Amino acid sequence: MEGFRRTAERCTGGAMADSVALHRWSVEEPEEFWGVLFDEMLPGVQRPGPALRPDPSGHPARAKWFPGVELNVAEVILTGRGADVDEPMFVSVDETGRRRVTTRGEARRQVGAIAAALRAEGVGAGDRVAVWMPNVDTTMLVMLAAASIGAVFASTSPDFGAAGVIDRFGQIEPVVLVAADGYTYGGRRFDRREELASIMAGLPSLRRAVVLGFLEEAPDLSRLAGSGPVVDFAAWTAPHEGTEPSFTRLPFDHPWYVLFSSGTTGVPKCIVHRSGGVLLQHLKEHQLHCGIGPGDRVCYFTTAGWMMWNWLASVPASGATAVLYEGNPFEPGPGRLWELAESERLTFLGVSAKYVDSVARAGYRPESEVTLPTLRTVASTGSPLSPESFEWLHEAVGPACAPDGLHVASISGGTDLCGCFVCGDPTRAVHSGEIQGPALGMAVDVWDDAGRRCAPGERGELVCTEAFPSTPLGFWGDGPLGEVGPRFSAAYFERFEGVWAHGDFASWTDHGGIVIHGRSDTTLNPGGVRIGTAEIYRQTEGVPGVVESLVFGLEAGGDVQVVLLVRLADGVALDEDLAARIRGRIRTGCSPRHVPAAIHAVDDLPRTRSGKLAELAVADRVNGREVRNTTALANPESLDSIAAIFS
Repeated sequence: MEGFRRTAERCTGGAMADSVALHRWSVEEPEEFWGVLFDEMLPGVQRPGPALRPDPSGHPARAKWFPGVELNVAEVILTGRGADVDEPMFVSVDETGRRRVTTRGEARRQVGAIAAALRAEGVGAGDRVAVWMPNVDTTMLVMLAAASIGAVFASTSPDFGAAGVIDRFGQIEPVVLVAADGYTYGGRRFDRREELASIMAGLPSLRRAVVLGFLEEAPDLSRLAGSGPVVDFAAWTAPHEGTEPSFTRLPFDHPWYVLFSSGTTGVPKCIVHRSGGVLLQHLKEHQLHCGIGPGDRVCYFTTAGWMMWNWLASVPASGATAVLYEGNPFEPGPGRLWELAESERLTFLGVSAKYVDSVARAGYRPESEVTLPTLRTVASTGSPLSPESFEWLHEAVGPACAPDGLHVASISGGTDLCGCFVCGDPTRAVHSGEIQGPALGMAVDVWDDAGRRCAPGERGELVCTEAFPSTPLGFWGDGPLGEVGPRFSAAYFERFEGVWAHGDFASWTDHGGIVIHGRSDTTLNPGGVRIGTAEIYRQTEGVPGVVESLVFGLEAGGDVQVVLLVRLADGVALDEDLAARIRGRIRTGCSPRHVPAAIHAVDDLPRTRSGKLAELAVADRVNGREVRNTTALANPESLDSIAAIFS
């Protein structure tokens, strides 16, 4: 970050005292900023023409980014700023203890073979290649092979059921599907060949299904007979071994990924992401905001169904090694990822806020169990990181780390932009409960309902007021890509005309930081007062005996009542004393407005397959509205027992 600040000063001839001034310049002079960033992040790519060509309409989503540039993202990632071919590019580890190292030279050879196999199926630029795979090196290599020929890539994890996979992939009509025979989780093996047969039957666009043996080295494919053309992965690539990869040069805005919304409010939206724009955002976030560089070893705990997988896939472009973990992060115990950080000498570990809370609750303290002399950064996303979790990371992890200390980087953005709006900054102070500030080049603000900027401490809608290069090209099937289709416009640009708002409830702090209070589309509004759900969770889950909680709005008498559902520890009952302690904690820690009108104990809470609580699904079911896509939920049966409480 500091090096780039000095570079910006040299390029512009102006003084920038710190990263706050650097950010101010980045949003006031976007064409200059993105041009300088491009030259620093992509030194081997020619940049003719301007960085940004605004649309005459002024709509930020119609802006053209680096219109004269052609590149191939797979080539950039495989090259890794000139990294040596013998350096590890991927280290793939699973919960059973299997470990495989793929060097850059090996990755290049395998990408060449997979790309040749794709071409033999007739796959070309713009065709869709989908994977239903665990988080292993082969999944990354298939993505790179698809990108090398300009195919559009989509992925999801093998715990998704057939209906959920078809809901997603069926919309984009993939021509090749690469899938695993199964996966392991929590010490159990899950054979998925039966579900794969259903998926193949539900995707008539497929020319070929390719099956990787994850459970068995040579999986029996006879059970897939009659479902369509199918082949073992090793047999599919064998005829093409030794093929050198070739990289199709494509426009900067060529589509790279299709990512999917969680789908709790209907069939998942297919969000089409630009190749150059997403890569440039990731390079900026990795190198400047996270301090990732050559020789670093980076792990983000994720599945192939979460956008953090795509974020991790770009890490080798900065010369670093991506460490992939597949399985349960608590198998065999809460120390699993911290032991991985020790054994693999991680410099960066990324997790979810829920994971941090769960490890702390389990009583595990890495500083007394492992030695982490290389670990510099722990990043958290997925939901707001509570002040208590900041403190736990500082006290229970920091002493085990490098002498220079641990950077706790809470980050937030999303599937919608495949990157971050607000994130860490290694040159600024960290304050518990706060994200350090907006990402460079992102004109982030917090607005009230009238579109006025909120003062520090005042809560409102997180917005981005200017164009940014990872703005999606649009939704698949919502009109021509690069235009602003009606569903795309409704999702991001109708709340405030022409200004991006994707549904985060936030506030500025006195330090210039950001607090995310939860999703604004699940924000409660009792008596006209907006309440973020995350602040209630922080209080309830600090009450002994409460394992997890979910809050939603029950519509009654023309108003909304706050209802709290709690999952309790074994042997704990929701009696009057516990209910009073929960209400007292919320009243003291939040406000009387936050206190729920009712508290109910439940056996389970619904969540998406990426682990997020499905507040909207509960609200829809209890309030008599259709839950339009229960296949997005990992445990949809929990909705029935919750609805029975209110029937």
